Amino acid sequence: MDEAREFLARYPDVQGIDVILTDCHGIGRGKIIRRHELESLYGHGRPMPTALFGQDVTGQDVEASGLILADGGADQRCWPLPGTLGLQPHVKRGQVLVSMFEADGTPFHAEPRPVLVRQIERARQAGFTPMGAFELEFYLVDPQPDARGRHHAARYPLTGRRPTGPNTLSVDELDELSPLFDAIYEGAATLGLTLESLISEYGAGQFEMTIRYRNLLQAADDLIIAKRLIRSCARRFGMEVTFMPKPFGDQSGSGMHLHLSLADLSGVNLFGDQPDGSLSPTMLHAIGGIRTTLADTMLILAPFLNSWRRFASAVYSPASDTWGVDNRTAALRIPGTPGKTRHFEQRVAGIDANPYFVAAVTLGGALQGIRDRTDPGPPVEGNSYHHGSVNSLPGSWLDAIQRFDASPFAKDILGEGLHRAFVAIKRAEYEKLALEVTAAEWDQYGFVV
Repeated sequence: MDEAREFLARYPDVQGIDVILTDCHGIGRGKIIRRHELESLYGHGRPMPTALFGQDVTGQDVEASGLILADGGADQRCWPLPGTLGLQPHVKRGQVLVSMFEADGTPFHAEPRPVLVRQIERARQAGFTPMGAFELEFYLVDPQPDARGRHHAARYPLTGRRPTGPNTLSVDELDELSPLFDAIYEGAATLGLTLESLISEYGAGQFEMTIRYRNLLQAADDLIIAKRLIRSCARRFGMEVTFMPKPFGDQSGSGMHLHLSLADLSGVNLFGDQPDGSLSPTMLHAIGGIRTTLADTMLILAPFLNSWRRFASAVYSPASDTWGVDNRTAALRIPGTPGKTRHFEQRVAGIDANPYFVAAVTLGGALQGIRDRTDPGPPVEGNSYHHGSVNSLPGSWLDAIQRFDASPFAKDILGEGLHRAFVAIKRAEYEKLALEVTAAEWDQYGFVV
């Protein structure tokens, strides 16, 4: 309640607050409450429908999830997550993340965030403190498609110029976009979000932002807040942001790279190099564990049809279980800087994935590897795109759905109810798109075959 009252006192002109509950797809669902309702939210919570977790990415109910009208359409109460209340200066509204709880006060079984909380608790029971950060890649696009219905890179605010090709690591290009990114950084500061480096990426209109390294749960919250902030700011400048991992077939895909390490309970990094300069055995066992579980969890890392287009042309998008040191073609990359801050980067997940799920399966695999002292095998050398995976990975979205459905590891991480619901939702999405005949098919086959 002190947090709510301090916010109201600090921002006397704010009249609305966005209340955000994150669904299985990483999408914020909820409502905008008025200023006078904020103390009630903190004091009594706010009911929301449990069916939100049984819907597909478009918000359509999936009956087979077992979460639609199973309890007569009842609500469960949501409560604010401490530390997430902040101001969105570009819209002059507040924002707070919430989490859903059962009537007995336990976390709601089908919400994604508690899945990560459980894995973090497992880590702590084993004597570890998980630390991490996400990188996010995205494209800025013109909201108006061309005559053929295709989108293109957005024009820059300062010059009105539209990029015609990749301009990788161009600082001048970032300057042309400075009004937008100034607004994003201002919003991040008031929301407690530690956005850091900004770069122009490998595709035309593609950019990457990094977020400061900290505890893993906050890192996942950070990504939820960052995606929403970037999208909302872009709209105020006449642009749209797409977090599709492969919006343009001939350009690079957008990833959600997760940097991860484990500290002991006093804060010492257990992934730091050994006194003789060799890599930490604990980190190597963690990598080994992730390699053995990666195939089972590809549906988490690549949850949509478009996710799999990112792997069709491998441009820094490794669809493998390889690992290596300072090798950006490896799925699990150990950055080259040696020393006490050593960690590894999981590069398979696309930016469309749910960060709570991504962090949970990555941490879960790491803990299993440490427990079993799993050998990661030899590191890959050179271009790993020419090397096959040791463990057979799913080759398509449908393969990933079937592999995930049959996986005891996936069921253990998500819990039986959420695992069943997630599989049902993904099957429904697959079947819906399988019936859709695309314009590309008409162009290729319509009057030829």
